[in-house]
Amino acid sequence: MGEWAGETVGPDVWETCRELIPAGSVFAFLAEHRSRLFPAAMFADMYPSANGRPSMPPQILAAAITLQALHGLSDFETVQELRCDLRWKAACGLGLHDTAFDSSLLAYFRRRLARSTRPDRVFEAVREVVKATGVLKGRQRRSLDSTVLDDAVATQDTVTQLVSAVRAVIREVPGAGDVAAVRCTAHDYRDPGKPRIAWNDEQARADLVNALVGDALRLLGNLPDRQLGEKAANAVGLLALVAGQDVEPADDSDGRDGRWRITRGTAPDRIVSVVDPESRHVHKTRTHRQDGYKAHLAVEPETAIYTAVELTPGSGQEHHEANVAQDLLAEEDAPVDAFGDTAYSTGAARQALEQAGHTLFFKPVTQRPAVAGGFVLDDFRIDDLADTAVCPAGHRVPLSPNRGPGLARTANFGRHCTGCPLREACTTSKTGKNLRIQPGYDLQREARRQAAEPAWQNAYRRWRPPVERAVAWLVGHGNRRLRYRGTIKNNAWLHTRAAALNLRTLINFGLTHNGATWQIQATT
Repeated sequence: MGEWAGETVGPDVWETCRELIPAGSVFAFLAEHRSRLFPAAMFADMYPSANGRPSMPPQILAAAITLQALHGLSDFETVQELRCDLRWKAACGLGLHDTAFDSSLLAYFRRRLARSTRPDRVFEAVREVVKATGVLKGRQRRSLDSTVLDDAVATQDTVTQLVSAVRAVIREVPGAGDVAAVRCTAHDYRDPGKPRIAWNDEQARADLVNALVGDALRLLGNLPDRQLGEKAANAVGLLALVAGQDVEPADDSDGRDGRWRITRGTAPDRIVSVVDPESRHVHKTRTHRQDGYKAHLAVEPETAIYTAVELTPGSGQEHHEANVAQDLLAEEDAPVDAFGDTAYSTGAARQALEQAGHTLFFKPVTQRPAVAGGFVLDDFRIDDLADTAVCPAGHRVPLSPNRGPGLARTANFGRHCTGCPLREACTTSKTGKNLRIQPGYDLQREARRQAAEPAWQNAYRRWRPPVERAVAWLVGHGNRRLRYRGTIKNNAWLHTRAAALNLRTLINFGLTHNGATWQIQATT
């Protein structure tokens, strides 16, 4: 690990040009407190070997990636700022004549961070500063939200994905090239472009897709039987996925004769690009679709401090807001009042968070009647202990047997609906009303009751909206589009971005160090 010897190339910018660095800025703060915020010991485990050439001191690189995340710059742009901008030189401790370093060093440093036991240590360092200042003391509210971040790659169609995936297998798997030369005839896979066909001919496109899928399956089925390395195994797995995600057997095929067509609709959890296989289609609303990842946030609403962040692929039940909420609140020292929209208001999430002691202000899902202006589920009396349900007309029926956790129960009122005066306000089904009671219904019903109270509504209106400001800060200045590929790299960027924004917020509050600890000094 490189050591900071206190020597600079040329005059020390902070000592000679201090009056030119904006007071109260992140630049001035890092120039003065960089070694306290990012001490050398913080990075010692990332450089276990004493052999080789000493690296650039990690304190400089940590300060650089913090400023990079704050300003939304590329590696090349970051190095240019370090070479030409006095503020950046002062913040990172470079001399006036220092030409900084090659931009690839930033990528190497992030890679070391990602492979270490504490990949989010920059965020953790700033979080320790937050705790030391006591700025969150007594503030036990957390607003939760998520936002979509656009991926860094182009969305690929089925043909492009198939060709690219076959080429990757040929490139990475030993012996695959020989198999492809014999078995794969739909396209010259030495050519990275699309096959040359009449693209305005629907039948030609269908024949091409069928041939490409056949090539992929024959290649997978005839690969040499040998142990594969990580890259080769990933390439084979990716080809298997893209060969099946967008196609289905042809109309008159039973799926065994090797004839395929593009499937109608979009496959769940579809890979959108073989360049970034973890990126997904994301629907935040029914009409708006993006390709990328979800950034999940927990924010203290009074100070707009990010208390926890997490980046996940954009689709998949395990990445749903309600499931990630438990991770966002896992590091809290004490129970909090959690605010969130309807995405967090699932029965399972409510049960888990309430068991952890948190008070929930999650907006409950609005019930929709089967008949406009008619009865909703809450108008029925559900008794889990007696295993019965009673309709608004007073008819009692048994609930279906409990088949296990996570499975819905039903109540069929069919025989009671004949001649019932309330039927027109209850159901349009010819066979009568059939209720479906999801797990956690009792929690949802109680949540709807609480949400109708004025005190609950006043608290929600006051403390939920501030998280939108935190989202705007996070994605501002072009930061909605990610610069990296994969969940790990982008999650690391998200934590660094949140750390930089938290640091800026603390500095605006008057963050300083009194020689013993961090504190907020009131400004006049």
